[in-house]
Amino acid sequence: MAEDRGEQKATFVAEGEEFDRDMTYIPDRITLDARKPDRGPVEGELWPVEPGRYRLVAARACPWANRSLIVRHLLGLEDVISVGLPAPTHGRASWNFDLDPGGVDPVLGIHELREAYEARFPGYPRGITVPAMVEISSGKVVTNDFPWITHDLFFEWRDHHRPDAPDLWPDDLREDMEEVMDRVFDDVNNGVYKCGFAGSQEAYERAYDALWSALDWLEERLSERRYLMGDRLTEADVRLFTTLARFDAVYHSHFRCNRNKLSEMPALWGYARDLFLTPGFGETIDFDQIKAHYYVVQGDLNPSGIIPKGPDASVWTTPHGRGALGPSAR
Repeated sequence: MAEDRGEQKATFVAEGEEFDRDMTYIPDRITLDARKPDRGPVEGELWPVEPGRYRLVAARACPWANRSLIVRHLLGLEDVISVGLPAPTHGRASWNFDLDPGGVDPVLGIHELREAYEARFPGYPRGITVPAMVEISSGKVVTNDFPWITHDLFFEWRDHHRPDAPDLWPDDLREDMEEVMDRVFDDVNNGVYKCGFAGSQEAYERAYDALWSALDWLEERLSERRYLMGDRLTEADVRLFTTLARFDAVYHSHFRCNRNKLSEMPALWGYARDLFLTPGFGETIDFDQIKAHYYVVQGDLNPSGIIPKGPDASVWTTPHGRGALGPSAR
């Protein structure tokens, strides 16, 4: 069954089937002194934390990659891990660096991200996805396991965080946070894709109902607290934000998630704008690239390739009124 892996390509699933995201990624992890990490699986190789050794390749268009751009900024790792920004549109083979001079990443010296995958795994059989951590000296991909990339940026790169970096994974909130993130992933982050690539009316309606049930739950939750876990900004907020940022511009129409717009949900809309105006969030968002990616690359859903002109992005900087719910994370 074909599916959209990390925004690399998109096709309808087989008729009658539900969208099922393939979560098989390169399982390597980058850890302090290449140690066995305290949390999570160790199914691949362990690589050592080393400033300047790796390049994070993360397209602004992709919500999964957008997470890593935000976390890198929040933790102050800009001078420790360089970043490559692929273009929003591409063929089915690979993300490319068409935005860079000559269409070549200035550090890795490659035109397509596929080259980094092939350098390590000749004939790599899976999707060429972002985000990806690439070893600069060898030009080889290290990992594209996006949930663990941001997790390890926090836990394994602590020696290189800025002094006032937020605690994105508070120990006292970890259990509740995992439950919140699980539902956000299943029904919201991935839920919009389940709607957009459903293989039947029944599959679509199940995904649609789950999505809006989750969004209503989040609307209620965020009417009483500034952030998902209370008065502290966490990775849970990062994960939800990247979907909310794309909702009205893409998911509402392109993926048929059209019960109402995000901007019609007071708590969620205020929360999304609050995060957008928080350093590290809004500057990673490029609405033109986001729309170009979905409406051009996902030709099965938009055969004409016409990119919608709206909505007006200036609404994201309007007052959000969230200050009454608690202090800002800034």
